Amino acid sequence: MTPMQARSIPDLFMDLVAQLATLLRKEGELARTELSEKLTQIATSLGLIVTGAVLAGAGLVVLLQAAVAALVENAGFSQPVAALMVGGAALILGLILKAVAASRMKADRLVPHKTIHQLQRDVTVAKEQARPDHERQQAA
Repeated sequence: MTPMQARSIPDLFMDLVAQLATLLRKEGELARTELSEKLTQIATSLGLIVTGAVLAGAGLVVLLQAAVAALVENAGFSQPVAALMVGGAALILGLILKAVAASRMKADRLVPHKTIHQLQRDVTVAKEQARPDHERQQAA
């Protein structure tokens, strides 16, 4: 008799419960770690959005006015045409910053892929380990 065959059903059941508890604890730790990484990613993206909004708003007003004045004095544009050119460029820059931040916050990028993959592997392993036990019980 091998040591595995000498074990009683209650012993096997207790081992199964202990291993399941350990597995669930480890999976919980993995999920917490991955979610923490995702929350950091969200915080960074929100920081980029705020920074983009500040740059597109009040922080650029003085620089934009200076650009308009430079176009009027040095390039010979009229005040309205220079203002439209500078305002359009600022709008495009602000939209690009917001698009970059929004792409970083897409739902697919926030899904805990590592945890899901690990859980799928655990289910596969559990099924494989349960199958021989079931076949042994039927043979006995």
